[in-house]
Amino acid sequence: MSDFRPATLVPEDRRQDFLPELFGLNRLIVAENFLYALMDQLSPLDYGGGYWAFHELDGKPLFLAPTSKPRFRLRWEGNGYEGEVSAETAGIIATMFALSHLSIRFGDDRFSEAFLRLYEFAADHPEAGEIFQAID
Repeated sequence: MSDFRPATLVPEDRRQDFLPELFGLNRLIVAENFLYALMDQLSPLDYGGGYWAFHELDGKPLFLAPTSKPRFRLRWEGNGYEGEVSAETAGIIATMFALSHLSIRFGDDRFSEAFLRLYEFAADHPEAGEIFQAID
């Protein structure tokens, strides 16, 4: 039996705090734009921008997920991954890619700590197999 605990949707009145907590004020614009550009690359057939839901666990920011469709076809040339996943899982994958890249690019512990927190969450996620195939 899995120990999976679902993430909590960040309420509207706390959305303004989510991105600064996840990415830090000094990297917020670069990180957010990078994440959305990554989603464009991951899902050119299904993603076209739009509203993103913010998810947290135990009061800490975890990941962003697009809300424009219930499912997204993803493809990543870097490892040959192709699959169709829920919007939540697409967001987890995009956020993990972004956090990993930003951690290497900026050498900021904030990104590596957020990546590890999300990695642990993803390990028990119902779509863990797809997540780890995509980010491998």
